Amino acid sequence: MAAAGPLCVGIDPHAHLLASWGLPDTPEGVRRFSLTVLDAVAGHCAAVKPQAAFYERHGAAGLAVLEETLAAARERGLLTVLDVKRGDIGSTMGAYAEAYLGEGRPLAADSITVSPYLGYGSLRPALDLARRTGRGLWVLGLTSNPEGRDVQLVGEPTVAARVVAAVAEDVRGMAPFGDVGLVVGATLPRPPEEMGVDLVGCGAPVLAPGVGAQGAGPQDVARTFAGMTERVLVPISRGVLAAGPDQDALTESARRWSGELAEALGGRPGPPGLARPTVTR
Repeated sequence: MAAAGPLCVGIDPHAHLLASWGLPDTPEGVRRFSLTVLDAVAGHCAAVKPQAAFYERHGAAGLAVLEETLAAARERGLLTVLDVKRGDIGSTMGAYAEAYLGEGRPLAADSITVSPYLGYGSLRPALDLARRTGRGLWVLGLTSNPEGRDVQLVGEPTVAARVVAAVAEDVRGMAPFGDVGLVVGATLPRPPEEMGVDLVGCGAPVLAPGVGAQGAGPQDVARTFAGMTERVLVPISRGVLAAGPDQDALTESARRWSGELAEALGGRPGPPGLARPTVTR
C-alpha cells in the first residue's frame, strides 16, 4: 500500500461481465478474463481480490483457474485477498485454513476473508495458521450491505463492536498495523465511531468495499475512515472491470481510481511511474 496506493482490484468474472467482454461463460472465459485483469493492473494497485464464488460455479475446472489466477498474481508482484468468507468450527475451520493459508497449498492466498458469526473464537485455527505462514485475515465487521446491520448492530455493545474489540486484542502492539484486518463498508450511513465501533483505536487494517458501483466515492472513504486513512485498502471491482476488455483501458481505469483514492486519503502514493511492488511475506 505504501508503494502502490490504496487500490485493491476485484476480480469478479460473473456471467454478464464475461458477456460484455465478449467472452464465453466457461472456465476458459474466466481464465482469459482473470489473466487480462492481472496483466492490466500489475504495478498499478496494491492487491487483487478474486471472488471465489465466480470460479467455484464452474466446478473443478473453475477452481483450477482460481489456482492459476493466484499463482499468476504472485508472479506479477500482486498481493492477493481471496474473498471466500469462510467460517466454521474446530477441525473444519482448520481444514479451511489449511486450504487457503497453508504454505504450498494450491489455493493459498496472501490473505482471505472470514466470517466471525460462529463466534470470533471459532476463527482461531485460521488466525494461528495465518500468523505462522506470514499471511493475514480480513474479518467481517460492518459490511457494506444494508442487511448486515440486522445482525452486526444488535446488542450493547453491538456484535460489530465486539468483533472489533476481539481483533484489536489480536493485533495489539503490532506495527504499522496488525495481520488481522476488518471488512468495513465505505457505504456506512454514519461514521463508525457514531455506531459504537472504535476503528481508529483498533490498530487493524481495513478492507473497505462499497466504492464505485455500490455508490461510495473516494471522499466517502476519507470521511468514514478519518484518522486511519493509512490503514485502508479499497477494493473496487465493477468500477475498474467495466473498462475491459481493452487492457490499456483497464490499466487507465486502475490508475485513475488509485490516484483519486490516494489524493482523497491524504496524499498517499498513487500509481503513476511506480515500479511493480515487491511482495514480502
